[in-house]
Amino acid sequence: MTDVESPAYVPGHGLLRGRTAVVTAAAGAGIGGATARRFLQEGARVLISDAHTRRLKEYEEELAGEFGEHAVGAQPCDVTDEPQVQALFDAARSRHGGLDIVVNNAGLGGTAPLVDMTDEQWSRVLDVTLNGTFRCVRAALRAFRESGVSGRGGVIVNNASVIGWRAQTGQAHYAAAKAGVMALTRCAALEAAEYGVRVNAVSPSLAMHPHLVKVTTPDLLAELTAREAFGRYAEPWEVANVIVFLASGYSSYMTGEVVAVSSQHP
Repeated sequence: MTDVESPAYVPGHGLLRGRTAVVTAAAGAGIGGATARRFLQEGARVLISDAHTRRLKEYEEELAGEFGEHAVGAQPCDVTDEPQVQALFDAARSRHGGLDIVVNNAGLGGTAPLVDMTDEQWSRVLDVTLNGTFRCVRAALRAFRESGVSGRGGVIVNNASVIGWRAQTGQAHYAAAKAGVMALTRCAALEAAEYGVRVNAVSPSLAMHPHLVKVTTPDLLAELTAREAFGRYAEPWEVANVIVFLASGYSSYMTGEVVAVSSQHP
């Protein structure tokens, strides 16, 4: 899509050593998979989750081969199903004995003009992207409250999008959902402070992965890429780097923030 070269991959520095994390929608492709890998490189133990069971298992095996079976596990989870969400957080406690970091990456897009959008199209995007994030934030806060993480500081990082700030045709449902994730992040941060937990969000614009290529036309990808300040899309690991920062002690006084991983903020 662009001739501008991406920067060199940044090696790990042990920023999350000894921490346990849950990452949703992390079956290999995209920001979730990149985040799981970055967390492992930074020394964390990671439980990856996704609704796509086969891809999830394959990625678990790939990561286990690189980082060891002790460091990574997998738990299928559809974030629209509350019992599955609860099972995910139960698995984090049973496998690793606790929970320190939760990355809520699950989301669903799509393109449809508002005048022709069906209730089902609207509701499906909202249920995965906003309601799913709500379910996982709620489960995480309950887990943190029960375990008393205030001494070491629990962290939640949600995945929003620049489209929650700016308008784009055909994206009313996705924009509404991501704007909701931003508002949820800010409100949750105020409540989570009581438990010593920080809640922030990243807001990427265009991060390339195979699924995006399948659902987006070449013309639209070229148009979106042209809007970027560096003249290229982000690599998923570049977004994951910011998530690592928000999950680490380097951001210890940040909460309720939505960090743009793009030049396209208000």
